Amino acid sequence: MQSPILVLKDSLKRESGPKVHRANIQASKAVADIIRTTLGPRSMLKMLLDASGGIVVTNDGNAILRELDLAHPAAKSMIELSRTQDEEVGDGTTSVIILAGELLHVAEAFIDKNYHPTVICRAYTKALEDSIAVLDKIAVPINVNDRAAMLGLVKSCIGTKFTSQFGNLIADLAIDATKTVGVDLGQGQKEVDIKKYIKVEKIPGGQLEDSKVLKGVMFNKDVVAPGKMRRRILNPRIILLDCPLEYKKGENQTNAELVRDEDWSILLRMEEEYIENMCMQILKFKPDLVVTEKGLSDLACHYLSKAGVSAIRRLRKTDNNRIAKACGAVVVNRPDELQESDVGTGAGLFEIRKIGDEYFTFIVDCKDPKACSVLLRGASKDLLNEVERNLQDAMSVARNMLKNPKLLPGGGATELTVSASLKQKSSSIEGIEKWPYEAAAVAFEAIPRTLAQNCGVNVIRTMTALQGKHASEENAWVGIDGNTGEIVDMREKQIWDSYNVKAQTFKTAIEAACMILRIDDIVSGIKKKQAPGAGPAPSKPQTEQEGDADGEQILPD
Repeated sequence: MQSPILVLKDSLKRESGPKVHRANIQASKAVADIIRTTLGPRSMLKMLLDASGGIVVTNDGNAILRELDLAHPAAKSMIELSRTQDEEVGDGTTSVIILAGELLHVAEAFIDKNYHPTVICRAYTKALEDSIAVLDKIAVPINVNDRAAMLGLVKSCIGTKFTSQFGNLIADLAIDATKTVGVDLGQGQKEVDIKKYIKVEKIPGGQLEDSKVLKGVMFNKDVVAPGKMRRRILNPRIILLDCPLEYKKGENQTNAELVRDEDWSILLRMEEEYIENMCMQILKFKPDLVVTEKGLSDLACHYLSKAGVSAIRRLRKTDNNRIAKACGAVVVNRPDELQESDVGTGAGLFEIRKIGDEYFTFIVDCKDPKACSVLLRGASKDLLNEVERNLQDAMSVARNMLKNPKLLPGGGATELTVSASLKQKSSSIEGIEKWPYEAAAVAFEAIPRTLAQNCGVNVIRTMTALQGKHASEENAWVGIDGNTGEIVDMREKQIWDSYNVKAQTFKTAIEAACMILRIDDIVSGIKKKQAPGAGPAPSKPQTEQEGDADGEQILPD
């Protein structure tokens, strides 16, 4: 009986079997090779041109790969890995691609020997379980309240980044910001939402050393009436609204037929009374600052400024939520539902400052803020963008430590320990799974090997010395110093990695390698669409051959 896939339309292209496996492995290796040189503190930078013509200079794996436009489906799935890693733990985006590429590379030999992909995947899954067990064995707990230890960890995690040259600055900012927004859920659990409650404000100008974490929030807005409203208030009472302080307009076309002249003035007075009532309901609570996400009419502005209240309108919802978290206010939908408990009294200072040509509102010196803004200053936008990317990674590492305070050795020491342990264990595995399992153990050495390559040292000599030290399983903390390429003890050099990042890297890389190996068919049903109005493709211009000239009829003059 004919396979149902073969009776598809002619427009479908189909590839299957070992040919597909090899193509997928080659594509994945190509992606890994692109960012291989960006691993470690002595890594290279990549300059990328984005679609709009802007330039991105970075060595962040995820930032590089998301700018690539690759056609091969396996290569696209490799790029997804980096994005997943970035969203989940925020670091290790380069390592996960290199490890997945190496796992597929070592599997290629088994595909050539006609091993079934399922056998290889089974061995890889077993290797993953055993590698996580090794991580649990060598992990060291850390006290999150010990600032020096936290600083050392965050510094070593961003030591591979561009901002490592600025010393403790980025690590300090990351730890301060994540500790500010951390919420204790009880039973030893913590929630740290760095996406919602930490806003990074980048303002070109000044020096990078001027960057700081505010004990509160800032945003790019000025008061509605700058001349009439106060721009600096100590211990302000803040009311947050998400409704407009203006007369409601009809949702669709509204026609009103007025018979008498005075009806028009009554209509206008009703509008004014409606706005006045709203303002009086707000002024009952004696606020100093009113912030609304919607519009604010001139009349409402007049009533508020007459009462000495400053007002800010059309603020983003996310910014409004951050103010609420920082000063203890509640965002209210309707002014008539306001209560005394909704008024925010936690802020110490409301101030509007001019930085460059822009006005910025600062609500700072809050008592117990659960949201904050990080103010970044720097020479240029490109520099600030790279600093922000590094800061996001540093904050993710600090968040991981608050959630799961366990450390592992950096500098490739963890991978070498896992590799040595899996090699020993492979001798006890029976059947044909033994060889792929051993190959997975070898694949883990890709990380320290790449580190050594990027340092510019003799790779073979360095790797042989490291393997010799790790063979006994007693030197779990020996790895490569990414700056010098020397073999050192990671505890002495204070080079650490977060447990969450390493575990996630191993899981993502192995599971992705298994998924790509199990693809045995690529069926493409996409036809290239012709642009509307375009006629058939023009035929190539024909060149006259020498032989044609003789047969041509020569016309009489």
